[in-house]
Amino acid sequence: MRVMVTGGAGYIGSVVVEELLRDGHEVIVYDNLSKGHRASVNSSALFVKGDLLERDFLSVTLKECRAEAVVHMAADSLVGESVAKPGKYYRNNVVGSLALIDAMLEAKIKRLVFSSTAAVYGEPAKQPIEEDDPTGPTNPYGETKLSFERALYWHGQVHELQSVSLRYFNAAGATEHCGEWHDPETHLIPIVLQVAAGNRSHVEIYGDDYPTSDGTCVRDYVHVVDLAQAHVLALNRLAHGSATYNLGCGGRGYTVREVIDIAREVTGRSIETKMVTRRQGDPAVLIAGSERIKRELGWQPQYQDLRMIITSAWNWLRNDPYGFEATARRGSGF
Repeated sequence: MRVMVTGGAGYIGSVVVEELLRDGHEVIVYDNLSKGHRASVNSSALFVKGDLLERDFLSVTLKECRAEAVVHMAADSLVGESVAKPGKYYRNNVVGSLALIDAMLEAKIKRLVFSSTAAVYGEPAKQPIEEDDPTGPTNPYGETKLSFERALYWHGQVHELQSVSLRYFNAAGATEHCGEWHDPETHLIPIVLQVAAGNRSHVEIYGDDYPTSDGTCVRDYVHVVDLAQAHVLALNRLAHGSATYNLGCGGRGYTVREVIDIAREVTGRSIETKMVTRRQGDPAVLIAGSERIKRELGWQPQYQDLRMIITSAWNWLRNDPYGFEATARRGSGF
């Protein structure tokens, strides 16, 4: 198919683009580059700089590119920022996403894969979290993602829009060309590796008195390639109707200390830590179950081992120690 990927210059989006191209699709990347990197976009994809809120331009782009489906990755995604600036998140994640649906329907496109979040579950009562468990977001980020999921349901009822929503927690790892580089960086694995690389002084651990094996929080981590492949499978699923799937690591998850210890082994570097107080609202354990997508779509993660995830991220960081700015300066090879 000819597929538009919104947010296709971002960390996960750029890898989704790689996997779509590998699967034989034609790809149009639509990104405003507010957080994405032009250097991360594969040269085999058509790049269009634009914002979802530029409604007329978006509509024209979809028509002129003759897109047949959309993978919607574009979003603001910082939990803390969403609490401080809820209006920004409703504007970009809800209003902008609804503008995308309007433009799709105008262009007679009725297939969409939505990159959602497991934050829609809030603080779940049980682990691992399954798709039918109650939703109850505890921040505007999760609430805006859930709001758009609900909008997709009603547009499906009224306009026969087919959609698949994918819910997950922590993407991690890298490919040869695409890795994680945010400013500011808030995710544990890249922060840990930045300390190993000498770009940070220490890693802050938010509490060691949780009811877990070593007192630190447990989270699941999914390699970004495995996530991207799930998006490709979901695209092929659209012919059979709408659905919602969780994507998780498939195990018990990893504590913060385990992540740091494995990073020390992989890098061979000392990684300084600093214990600080708990963050308000941090659950002890968050793990998403993935049995439904494995059963229905045959999703089989290839890189579930955390050591493989961290090794791929470390290899990318060593090649691009200053992120995509360095890649752009020396010239992209893709």
